[in-house]
Amino acid sequence: MSVEQVIDALRGRFADLDFSPQPLLVRPDGTATEQMWVRVSPERLVEVMTFLKENEETLFDQLVDVTAIDYLNFPGAEDRYGVIYSLLSLVHGHRLWVKCFVNDPDPEVPSVTGVWVGANWLEREVYDMFGIRFQGHPDLRRILTWEGFPAWPLRKDYPLRGQGEREQYEVVTRESA
Repeated sequence: MSVEQVIDALRGRFADLDFSPQPLLVRPDGTATEQMWVRVSPERLVEVMTFLKENEETLFDQLVDVTAIDYLNFPGAEDRYGVIYSLLSLVHGHRLWVKCFVNDPDPEVPSVTGVWVGANWLEREVYDMFGIRFQGHPDLRRILTWEGFPAWPLRKDYPLRGQGEREQYEVVTRESA
């Protein structure tokens, strides 16, 4: 099964959605890769992801990664953040990237931990680095910084030299440890 057939299956099941499929990469010579990505609104994300995992034509049994992109000041960008889900079908041997776009002041998408349990820590990392909340997540805590950390380090408006994090650490000596 090809990725085009996966997109046809999506269109057949969700005729009301515009997935806007695009190649993942266009090479300098103008040719496109076979790998594709589709756009899904946050309101329909869990429904589409459940279909992609469970439908016999798609069978995306593995969530490889969840990450995000901050499109601040990106030419032509309509949205501030893109949450990207990398899916793999071991049965059919194909990949698909699903992008879900959100904006400030409170960027939020539904959690897909009910579809893939392995999304748990991946969503926590995106939350910790970008501040994108995952509605319905079972344990949305910071995972790389500490609770109470005042910023989101992978946002483009985060200062290049940080916000004094190193200076805020308590000095630990042998006597105080």
